[in-house]
Amino acid sequence: MWHKDFNGLPDEKFLIKLDPLLAGLKEKLFKETYTCDIPVGNLCKDWAKRLGLTGEVKVGAGSFDAHLGAVGGEIKPYQLVKVMGTSTCDMLVSPMEEVGEKLVAGICGQVDGSIIPGMLGLEAGQSAFGDIYAWFSKLLMWPVTEIIPGINWLDEKAKERITKETSDKIIAELSKRAEFLVDEETALVALDWLNGRRTPDANQELKGAITGLSLGSDAPRIFKALVEATAFGSRMINERFVSEGVRIDGVIAIGGVAKKNPFVMQIVADVLNMPIKVANSDQTCALGSAMAASVVAGIYKDIPSAQKAMGRGFEKEYHPDPARAIKYDTLFKKYRKLGTYVENGLR
Repeated sequence: MWHKDFNGLPDEKFLIKLDPLLAGLKEKLFKETYTCDIPVGNLCKDWAKRLGLTGEVKVGAGSFDAHLGAVGGEIKPYQLVKVMGTSTCDMLVSPMEEVGEKLVAGICGQVDGSIIPGMLGLEAGQSAFGDIYAWFSKLLMWPVTEIIPGINWLDEKAKERITKETSDKIIAELSKRAEFLVDEETALVALDWLNGRRTPDANQELKGAITGLSLGSDAPRIFKALVEATAFGSRMINERFVSEGVRIDGVIAIGGVAKKNPFVMQIVADVLNMPIKVANSDQTCALGSAMAASVVAGIYKDIPSAQKAMGRGFEKEYHPDPARAIKYDTLFKKYRKLGTYVENGLR
């Protein structure tokens, strides 16, 4: 919440309006902020001894894990980096002279130097992404976890094996079956708000929904609708950035879902109608931290230089299918219409 126009953190009157218990808090907190390329001191004797290092080792200012993940994923101006895991964190950077004075409505935040020092960092995200698939998997696993343990004619080893193999394969099998469904046959539209909505326009009171269910709606069809819903949620974020005057030149994906599920990634590419590059490193947060550390240590002059020297590149690129992108345009309109109906009904 730090901003130079506040002379630090927000005014005391604002904090008290949020909650009277916050009175006096501002004076106890920080007044200055530092970017991740700034050394803040050296390793103390205790940690130097425990790590087998010297006290000459420099310690850099901290940063959010996702932000350093974006650095490790080789974020550049107007390249949207998506951390695609249990939830998503969507990040953009822009030169200060281009977007620095503009307030982008409905996103999680925008902070000078929060991702790459000297640039404006903008952050959005979805409250649930992979968690939605995990929820559906857990739902389908109910008889396996609740009924099979009580079947007496199965020995304990067999029960454990059935449970483990089913759990390990369920998402992969759902993805495989859903991939071959004809788009027009699903007729299902879902909302990805099972854990509220983070962006655009945060509202944690919202709930998920699935419409168009019939007696022919089987598990793969419902799963596909949920995957499409998470992709539509991603598109809502992109469209908010663009409508607010912040362009998106490309998309980079990092995180577990990006590395593990081609079915999900292809649908997201089709819905966004943009190519998606998947970072080669499976530890982009650690890699980004190392890049920042290299600047702190004086090995490279700045983060972009460290990215150029230490970047691992990309392992794969998903390209949108033009025909499916057109079909998803139509389905996306239904998603937005359903979202408006559900949100207005909760007021």
